[in-house]
Amino acid sequence: MSAVVSKLELRTALGPVYRDVLPHPPRDCTADEVPVIDLAPMFSAELAERQRVAGAVRAAATRNGFFYVSNHGVPADTIARCRQRVLDFMRQPQEKKDLVDSRAHSRYYNGYLARSGSRISRSESVDVRESFQFRYSPELDPDHPTDISDVPEDARAWIRAEDFVWEGTSHLPNFKKDCIAYWGSCLTLARRLVRVFALSLGLDENYWDDKVTYPGADGVFNYYPPRTADEAENKFVGLGSHTDLQLFTLLWQDSVGGLQILSTEGQWLKAPPIEGTLVVNIGDFMMRLCNDTYKSNVHRVTNESTAERISMPFFFGLNFNCVEGVVPSCTSETNPPKYEPISCGDWCQMRFKMERDEFTKEEQAKRLAAPSATVVAM
Repeated sequence: MSAVVSKLELRTALGPVYRDVLPHPPRDCTADEVPVIDLAPMFSAELAERQRVAGAVRAAATRNGFFYVSNHGVPADTIARCRQRVLDFMRQPQEKKDLVDSRAHSRYYNGYLARSGSRISRSESVDVRESFQFRYSPELDPDHPTDISDVPEDARAWIRAEDFVWEGTSHLPNFKKDCIAYWGSCLTLARRLVRVFALSLGLDENYWDDKVTYPGADGVFNYYPPRTADEAENKFVGLGSHTDLQLFTLLWQDSVGGLQILSTEGQWLKAPPIEGTLVVNIGDFMMRLCNDTYKSNVHRVTNESTAERISMPFFFGLNFNCVEGVVPSCTSETNPPKYEPISCGDWCQMRFKMERDEFTKEEQAKRLAAPSATVVAM
């Protein structure tokens, strides 16, 4: 008798899509399913060495769209200091965290999101996590710090940084300094890695260089509290099933673990932490640009431990004003472009707005349906 396959509904910027899920419990991934790629040759002056990395990236990106990277160049002490600053922020009294509340202060989804403040997957529970996030700021760019007034006007209109995230956390020693050090290291790495992706698609390795000068570069720090008995019994998720939006994501995860990836066969795979590595996964915009050659894969997070869990994803994309279609190496007479050109900024804003609007609507409906405590005179 064949296994009963369930349907998982996913939000996308263009409406819901569905993926098949097998009825088997999550298992650990194998080294073939989510390989470890050594990035040391990426820094070589020899093109052949860089192409070797590109070949490994292509193999992983066409399978499950996830891989680990070692020798990535983000210093361990930079990661450790940033992790401590995240804990400093998250362990504050609620009123301190609310100084940078995203819904109260942000136009562009910067700032703090409280526990159970989102529900990214309608097929699953609310997200049992807290997060702090911030967007690209040209003044803080480690590769070419630029005053925003000097950014070209077409790119400047898409800069989404907001100073309140740092003003409202200025009482925390070294918070901005250590968070930006980690973010900046990820940005520098991402600009090197995007060249490897270009090579992997048969493009000149500098193909995207002039399109990542003022990029989508979002820093997000997630805090997953220890799971309660009720959350375990009712299968609450830390972060529901979703795909990422931009070109690719760099993820540092602590030793607690909890990341799960949906394989192309529909099996949930655990991607446990590996010391000294980052996780890289393909985003939706990359999948569009390469005409579905690479897979933007579904993933989720559960904290099944009694310990706090920290993860620090960095989401990387093109300059938000860049309107891009399928790259020439991924089309042919028999494989025409599947997607119309769109800017990375428009693509991201569509889903951000949709997710926030739907969550707000659901919360309002719950309040309206709740029993009233009003006393009515008879």
